[in-house]
Amino acid sequence: PFRLPKPNFIFWIARPRPTAKQPGRTRLAYGLQRLDRMRQIFFDNTFSLIRTLIIGVLAYICLITLLRVSGKRTLSKMNAFDFVVTVALGSTLATVLLSKDVTLAQGTMAFAVLIGLQFVITWTSVRMRWVRKLVTGEPSLLLHRGKFLQSELRRTRVTEDEILAAVRSAGLSAVEEVAAVVLETDGSFSVVGGNDGPNATTVLNDVHVTGAELPDRHH
Repeated sequence: PFRLPKPNFIFWIARPRPTAKQPGRTRLAYGLQRLDRMRQIFFDNTFSLIRTLIIGVLAYICLITLLRVSGKRTLSKMNAFDFVVTVALGSTLATVLLSKDVTLAQGTMAFAVLIGLQFVITWTSVRMRWVRKLVTGEPSLLLHRGKFLQSELRRTRVTEDEILAAVRSAGLSAVEEVAAVVLETDGSFSVVGGNDGPNATTVLNDVHVTGAELPDRHH
């Protein structure tokens, strides 16, 4: 019958130990073997260190070059898509450094693909509103003129305590001093202060509100 091979670590633990009755040479060989296994945990061979050094320097240069060519937007964290690209670039760099199965050319190609996708998506979203809404979503209005919008709080899974913390961080002492609190597409809170003049909510034109429109929203 087919049997799965035992993992090396389990096999090493389960293997029979030499006893005191066995010759000293056998016990010495076994001890040296255990020391060698322990050494491999901290140091494998010189070639691995040299490879990591060379690949690390070259991959870093390639990544910085591609980022400079693509522009500042690539590493911005304006929305979830930008954050995913940033994390993916870091993960790819780590894979190139540590995996012997991935060459520098493959890593550079992966960098180029990720940065290229980022460029295409951002270029398209600037010119097409529906693409921008699909990729980044819309900011949500959570508090307006001192009143919590419960429907938006439930939809975005935000608590009133988190809103109050954002108000305190803005240096305000009461929600009545706040014109609006907005949950931005990157997950941060924006606190809009000031009076309730006729143009107090013009910065909320693109903000999503569930169930009702702002009465003084300008189009």
